[in-house]
Parts: sequence; C-alpha cells; structure tokens
Amino acid sequence: MSVTGEPDQPPVKCGVPIVDFASGLYAAYTVATALREVQMSGRGAHLDIPMFGCTLGIAALQTSEYFGNEKSPRRMGSAHPRNAPYQAYRAADGFFAIAAGNNKLWLAVCDVVALPHLADDPRFESPASRAANQTALKELLEPVFATATTQEWEEKFRQAGVPVSPINDYEAALKDPQTEYMGMVQDLELPGGAKTRTFGVPYRINGGALPIRMRPPALGEHTEELRARYFSVPHD
Repeated sequence: MSVTGEPDQPPVKCGVPIVDFASGLYAAYTVATALREVQMSGRGAHLDIPMFGCTLGIAALQTSEYFGNEKSPRRMGSAHPRNAPYQAYRAADGFFAIAAGNNKLWLAVCDVVALPHLADDPRFESPASRAANQTALKELLEPVFATATTQEWEEKFRQAGVPVSPINDYEAALKDPQTEYMGMVQDLELPGGAKTRTFGVPYRINGGALPIRMRPPALGEHTEELRARYFSVPHD
C-alpha cells in the first residue's frame, strides 16, 4: 500500500517527521540490545542515537549507490535507480505503482499492456538497461495506462503476478480492508469526554492488536500524582 497527498497539487513540505520516527525506532532496538547486555554481564552502556546518522541509515539504497560509483544519487521521484518499470504511473483516474524488478516480471508487464515488441527492444533488455532508459519507458507506458482506471490496472497486474499498488490518499488508506483487519484504527476519548479515533500500533503480538489503554491527559491532570509517586521526600 502506498500513500500520498493530492497528486495534482504542487509539492509542499512534508509534515511527517520521518527522521524523528526512524531515530526512535533505532533507539528502541539499541535499548533492547543494551538491556540484553545488562542481563548477561551486568554492565550498563551509554547510548548515542544521532538523528543525522539515522537519516543516513534509512537511506541504504542511496548510500550504497554512492559507494558503488562515487556519485551522489540524482532525484528520481518515485522511480527506482536500478529497476524499471518500478515506480508510480498515471492512469485514467489517478496513480498506481508497479514493481517489475526482474525480467520475468518485465515480460508480464509487456503482456498486460499488449506491447510485446518492448520485450525485444535493446533499451529494455535487462533491469540495468531499463533503469537507464526509464524515462523513455515511462513515455511508452503511460499513454497505455491512461486508457483504463487504476482499479482496472491493479486487477490486471495482480492476475499477471506483477506487484502493484494503488496510490491512496489518507482517507482511502485508513479505510482500507487491511487497516480494518489489523485493528489499526481505534476509538479514543479526549479530555472532557469528546470522542474521536486515532491510529494505534501497526503491529500485532501473538495475533492480536494492542489496545489503547489510556486516554491522553488534560494539561496538568496527573501532576500531583506523579510528584507524589516519583519526587516525594521519604521521611524517617
């Protein structure tokens, strides 16, 4: 499943602090590792989780490309630097993405779009050559994709075994059957009794979704309780 904003709107700054979230995940794994060391040796550890380093850590595809050819990767939008067709394409009513990452999948794409001659085009004979000529490939494929809807292409590519995904807005993603099946959206009570919904945890443990145990507190709601619990001065 892919998620994006409005496809026809000009680009805006992303409001999702992805590096903050990624650094938090790195920190969680590092803490878990350090706790295991404490259990085994009794020694603690000082943990340093730099956001700068975590940013590079989740850019493995780009850093490996740089180390491979000593050139900074160029901006490619949704396209893949080493495979094609492996990106988002415009259909009659929106966008969808396919990931044909090998020759078998590429031949399946040629069959689905009814352009068998592309399989014999030397520009597209391998993943590397298709990646090098993916602008030309996109110009050949998108006029075909414009003749049908995203749902129609999704059905055709699924039947052919080609990885495919609609490009959802957030409403569609939050109403997706997989979201409902996984129990990701849960009801939430706000301070004052107002009701809303929120996105819970995206994973399951032993097959079950983790429930939201507490509502968010009002400002200062637990101040005295926490002070009494953690900051009270013991008396002799």
